[in-house]
Amino acid sequence: MAVKVLAIVLAGGEGKRLMPLTADRAKPGVPFGGIYRMIDFVLSNLANGGYLKMVVLTQYKSHSLDRHISKTWRMSTLLGNYVTPVPAQQRLGPRWFAGSADAIYQSLNLINDESPDYVIVFGADHIYRMDPKQMVNDHIASGAAVTVAGIRQPKSLSDQFGVIDVAEDGKRIKAFREKPKEVDGLPDAPDEIFASMGNYIFTTRALCEAVTKDAQDPDSKHDMGGNIIPMLVERGEANVYDFRDNDVPGSHDRDRGYWRDVGTLDSFYEAHMDLIATEPIFNLYNHDWPIFTNYGSWPPAKFVHGYDDRQGRSIESMISPGVVVSGALVERSVISPNVRVNSWAHVEGSVLMEGVKVGRRAVIRNAILDKNVIVPEGAQIGVDLDRDRKLYTVSDNGVVVIGKGQKVEL
Repeated sequence: MAVKVLAIVLAGGEGKRLMPLTADRAKPGVPFGGIYRMIDFVLSNLANGGYLKMVVLTQYKSHSLDRHISKTWRMSTLLGNYVTPVPAQQRLGPRWFAGSADAIYQSLNLINDESPDYVIVFGADHIYRMDPKQMVNDHIASGAAVTVAGIRQPKSLSDQFGVIDVAEDGKRIKAFREKPKEVDGLPDAPDEIFASMGNYIFTTRALCEAVTKDAQDPDSKHDMGGNIIPMLVERGEANVYDFRDNDVPGSHDRDRGYWRDVGTLDSFYEAHMDLIATEPIFNLYNHDWPIFTNYGSWPPAKFVHGYDDRQGRSIESMISPGVVVSGALVERSVISPNVRVNSWAHVEGSVLMEGVKVGRRAVIRNAILDKNVIVPEGAQIGVDLDRDRKLYTVSDNGVVVIGKGQKVEL
């Protein structure tokens, strides 16, 4: 008899560190990779893994995210499958979700209605491929209350992650600490640690009991990683799942085990740059494990003009449908649908989202331009960072970010 599994995707974060990209939308709804939204990656992993009953818990600025899910993620009702966004319902009083654990506590009716044997709880804003069925099978075989996905990272980076300390068997979690400076290495790799990926598999009863107990603690932050997992670790009921063991169909040596938390502007930018090499670090062209989305009825991309210095060209770039590169040069960039780059313009090392218009002779370098930004003729972005810092957002690593519809100055 097949086990019953419900997937809960946590998509309620504000994403303050991604401002201005999150000024008008929830973090999981931020466009990524030209035609996708961040949430498409976790939903695609679940769908490819065969888990087709999914609840997406939302809260902040969720309209764009809700609209994308309703237009894109439609399952067969004949088979009882669904992807449904669920906002804070205030079933327990007039209050928002106080944290990820509280979001699940306030949504226990969803679990009760479905009565699953196991509950998948995954975050909505990471870029990766993963076969969740392999992790679920590992969890079932272990008999643990919770299994936490861990990705191996250098020990020197421990202060950047939630770190999973494991027992000598390499499976049981003996401690779960947030960004510690002093850590022990792994039993089989002293120079490595397990960083939490924010992905969990729970036995249903254990999850319901833990979030209910946590809800009664006035000192708790009601956070899955900060409160629920340590509670089960203390009981000796938590195991780690080594992401290295996850074998996704169609993966190759270069992108196997890829995972990025795109929580900052720089990590968001770097994840885009990972897409565009001849042999990309993260391969969107894996047809055995596709990333699903819906990007509308755009016509094919077009490159026009081909004489002297007025040539429509693209090099080491990803160009989406509906794009027109008219006598311009696009290098090492990711270009979203319905973008137009006009003659003699030069776009380099940049991410242009839907509806961006680049005027003639404009220069855009190492930048992220959100939807519907209009770049006037001759404007320069990313050329003089001192000037850009006075007008726009500039990341720690010098990436210029212009918000949705923001005016570009000459």
